[in-house]
Amino acid sequence: MAFGLSRSLLGFLSLLPLALGASYSQRENIAGSGFNSAFSYQAIGDPTHGRVNYVDANTARSQNLTFAGSDSFILRADFKNTLNPSGPGRNSVRIQSNKQYTTGVMIFNIRHMPQGCGTWPAVWTVGSDWPNQGEVDILEGVNDQSPNQGTLHTNAGCTMPASRSETGTALQNNCDVAATNNAGCGVRFGDTSSYGPSFNTNGGGWYAMERTNSGIKIWFWSRNDGNIPGEVKNGATSINTDNWGTPVANFPSTSCPISSKFGPHNIVINLTFCGDWAGSVYGNSGCPSTCDDFVNNNPSAFQNAYFDFAWLKTYA
Repeated sequence: MAFGLSRSLLGFLSLLPLALGASYSQRENIAGSGFNSAFSYQAIGDPTHGRVNYVDANTARSQNLTFAGSDSFILRADFKNTLNPSGPGRNSVRIQSNKQYTTGVMIFNIRHMPQGCGTWPAVWTVGSDWPNQGEVDILEGVNDQSPNQGTLHTNAGCTMPASRSETGTALQNNCDVAATNNAGCGVRFGDTSSYGPSFNTNGGGWYAMERTNSGIKIWFWSRNDGNIPGEVKNGATSINTDNWGTPVANFPSTSCPISSKFGPHNIVINLTFCGDWAGSVYGNSGCPSTCDDFVNNNPSAFQNAYFDFAWLKTYA
């Protein structure tokens, strides 16, 4: 009898971490000027070869490319200057979190994202040794072509099952950048309001990403969705992802050892133009001219090329 009780107890305890694994407590609440404290500006050459000039913090502030209110952080590109074709690209901003993250949850409350032909905005996480420590693209797209795409990028040995529980559509299932010409394993969202002008028309929404050693999941809720979890909408101090429904993108560890393919990650928020993705598909996007020429010669077209973050909250 005593043995039976112990076995039952051990069985219960073995399930306990799984039951509690979806419960998290808030660790950070980043809003307004808090973004300037939590992130550093990266005035670097664009790794994706865009028609962009990433500026430092002082330049960004002096040119009003970033500014903060009590509940708003704006990150934008220059929309005033015509560019010399042989000179630097359009001034824009790339910021990286000072803190690194492994397992846990992050929720982004975004009111507006950059839009316009030639734009390539992204919110993502990445390890310092790319691609060996992995990359997770949470929000990404180009040339106003909705919907959003969530993607993993890894080295060899990370693939996704053809059938898995997600509402989005898998584009390919090999996450290895060497085997996919850097494309990784992407999932196309079903909701057209998840990206671009329609996202902005609806007042934005919430993106959430959960990373555990069992997998990586991404959710999206548009501002006026009827099924937004209250804890997401209100930025609760504790959350339980079991209450959030089926994720849009689901990347299980079935044939991808998450703990070894993904190291400590920084959050990156950036806006580039043209380059490896936006430039390569520009001719099929319904946009005028060529990508570089359009970015060079139409500054006013980028008046709406900005992020407006209400807040970012992280949980562990």
